[in-house]
Amino acid sequence: MEVSFAEDRICFLCYDFRGASVHPFGMVTPAQIRDADWKAISPEIRTVSGETLFIPGRRRDDLEQFCRRHGIVRKTRPDTWSDLLEPFLDTRFDPEDERATVLRLGEAGFSPEEVTRIRQRLTPLMHAYNFDAMVWEWADLGLFDLLNAANAPIVPSSLQKALGDPKTFYDWAMKTAERHR
Repeated sequence: MEVSFAEDRICFLCYDFRGASVHPFGMVTPAQIRDADWKAISPEIRTVSGETLFIPGRRRDDLEQFCRRHGIVRKTRPDTWSDLLEPFLDTRFDPEDERATVLRLGEAGFSPEEVTRIRQRLTPLMHAYNFDAMVWEWADLGLFDLLNAANAPIVPSSLQKALGDPKTFYDWAMKTAERHR
């Protein structure tokens, strides 16, 4: 992933997530950006169309300067995907923690059945990403990790192809990310 910052645009020179509006390259202008979070673990911007685009961590200061220059607000939000992908962490959770996660997802409009369907759909992909590829993430898997798993060469392409059309999968991931408390 590589970006550059111009006075009036962010240029995505190599964006690896298939289905993204800026894949494999593209740009966004300040008018297309709803908000941003340059302090997030994976710095991100959110477009007015609801797409989350990630910026390399080493460019977080550039993102902050760009946003301040153009009056783009910093907004942190819960990562719905963090709760949805929690079972795929290299961590054990007690029943109380699991109930709290299900409650948060319920507040975001997810029924327990929907949560189960989403997790079942992603189980092969996320196991291959976090365990088979030896990422061993134990603290947080979120939207960035999901997109990475769906695109990275460390995951068997057969599992990525099983997700269906990359654009359809990407759009679903973005719409799901927009559902938060």
